[in-house]
Amino acid sequence: MDKNGILYLCATPIGNLEDITLRVLRILEEADIIAAEDTRRTVKLLNYYQIKTPAISYHEHNKEKRGVEILRKLQEGKKAALVADAGTPGISDPGFELIQQCIESGIQVISLPGPCAAVTAVTVSGFPINRFVFYGFLSKKKKERRKEMEQIAQQDKTVVFYEAPHRLLRTLRELLESTGDQKAAVCRELSKIYEEIKRGTLSELIHYFESTPPKGEITVVIRAKEEQDSCARGSLSQGIQEVKQLKEAGLREKEAVKRVARYLNLPPRELYKEVVEEKEKK
Repeated sequence: MDKNGILYLCATPIGNLEDITLRVLRILEEADIIAAEDTRRTVKLLNYYQIKTPAISYHEHNKEKRGVEILRKLQEGKKAALVADAGTPGISDPGFELIQQCIESGIQVISLPGPCAAVTAVTVSGFPINRFVFYGFLSKKKKERRKEMEQIAQQDKTVVFYEAPHRLLRTLRELLESTGDQKAAVCRELSKIYEEIKRGTLSELIHYFESTPPKGEITVVIRAKEEQDSCARGSLSQGIQEVKQLKEAGLREKEAVKRVARYLNLPPRELYKEVVEEKEKK
């Protein structure tokens, strides 16, 4: 008979406490221990429902040491509930490592579905969601971030990722440069009191957030490249010719590429690459 315990992945409400399911409440009450990304938030939830289960922290900075402790309790037959800061455990948080350790140790893992900002944002974006790509948080490293931007520019699927409010404008500007003026949605504080969903082109969103500094948890959705209105975009060959004309008028090549890309709604890097290749042919 299997004496191991069970790890429950409990999706907690992003906003209203009333959104949590009765099953999750029951599991939180019956568990021997609750591993929480932020115990301060989780204790508020537990106190609200008068749940006495002890909560311990499990986050990015203590996941290795604390993971060993939790795993040992599970191997002793205890039941543990893993709770993210908000939403579903394992989605852009350290829960993945504990889940993997449990599976490798033969411990049963049960997921209790619930709120997830990425899925919520995609569904309200208005963009096709039969196929989409989730990037989590984009890299902070310049080289890796550039690669991610290039990948997003070439995606034929809707793209969704998380972003910190203080980096949002920088990210939107980088996307504009890499992808052209694509349609996007910025979803802020989903399911909370101050929920806000702004839709528009990247340039429109940049203009809005320049005058309205963003706050809170943010999810960005970019419409798939192939889903853009082909009639609204110029061709690369047209772009090459217009860049040539602007250069002849005295404009620097890179500035000419930026202007033409913005005007024809073309990815600047792709247009610049074609301009360079056209010069090399001569």
